[in-house]
Amino acid sequence: MRTIQGTDGLSPERFRRPVVTIGVFDGVHRGHRAVLARTREIAARTGGEVVVITFHVHPRAVTRGTAPPLITSLPHRLLLLAREGVDTTVVLHFDAALREMSAERFVEDVLVAGIGVRGVVVGHDTHFGHDRRGGFDLLRDLLGPRGVPVERAEAVRLQDGVVVSSSAIREAVASGNLAHSERLLGRPPALFGTVVRGDGRGRQLGFPTANLDLDGELRPGRGVYGAATEIDGRTWAAVVNIGGRPTFLPEGADEAVEVHVPGWSGDLYDKPLEVFVLGKIRDERKFEGAAALREQMTGDIATLHERLRTGVWRLDRPGWVSAS
Repeated sequence: MRTIQGTDGLSPERFRRPVVTIGVFDGVHRGHRAVLARTREIAARTGGEVVVITFHVHPRAVTRGTAPPLITSLPHRLLLLAREGVDTTVVLHFDAALREMSAERFVEDVLVAGIGVRGVVVGHDTHFGHDRRGGFDLLRDLLGPRGVPVERAEAVRLQDGVVVSSSAIREAVASGNLAHSERLLGRPPALFGTVVRGDGRGRQLGFPTANLDLDGELRPGRGVYGAATEIDGRTWAAVVNIGGRPTFLPEGADEAVEVHVPGWSGDLYDKPLEVFVLGKIRDERKFEGAAALREQMTGDIATLHERLRTGVWRLDRPGWVSAS
């Protein structure tokens, strides 16, 4: 997937019969994937490419001065969009100028003059342009007479009627309801970041960890979690610790995300790592010392393997869509 930053480099000559969808796509959840699937269908039928227009921050950060925490950082979002078969993602810098751009001008300058749009698919709640005036009706009215088809995807509901949304996922993850967040996402919630150097204490304990810089991604509360990650094309079970390391550091220490992969050794520094959180093992605790913590970590790994062995958690391709 190619990524184009901003509008300066846009030109219809750079696109092949583009079928476009627009949105933040935070989490790239089941609802988003339904929109992307329909966009792919139209593009395949017309010999075109799938183009996603998204934004570098949540628009509310500019329109309201505050925004909900993002489920996925922009690099993670781009990775997930690429997995969904998107050909090109246009990342717009959402600033005051874009906030003031009218919906009509957005259609003319970005979709028509910039991309040469041949089809549009939007979600049931898609809005854009100044005061969020743009949406399905405006797109249909402006583009329909030019022969550009515009479709609106309906909301995706789970079997119990719950509507899939990014806000519902944020609430589920923040409250620790990982099973519900997995149902909404269609995959286990994932953490994505760059492996940075820590204090090396995990290695001293005999459990080397990869310390993740998540770049603001939403994470569950403090505790120890079972997880899965892919390294060099192989999926590995992992244990993730999210917390302030109270056994060694004073209260109020910065929260860290540490990933231990039993049985794997190597150098991951400065590399991206995606970790699928399968479920919680235990709450964060302060131990009497290194020996007690080492014993507990051994038990945490045993719990991880036991839950995988009994089928409580699954390791096989955790990024795939699961049953609703």
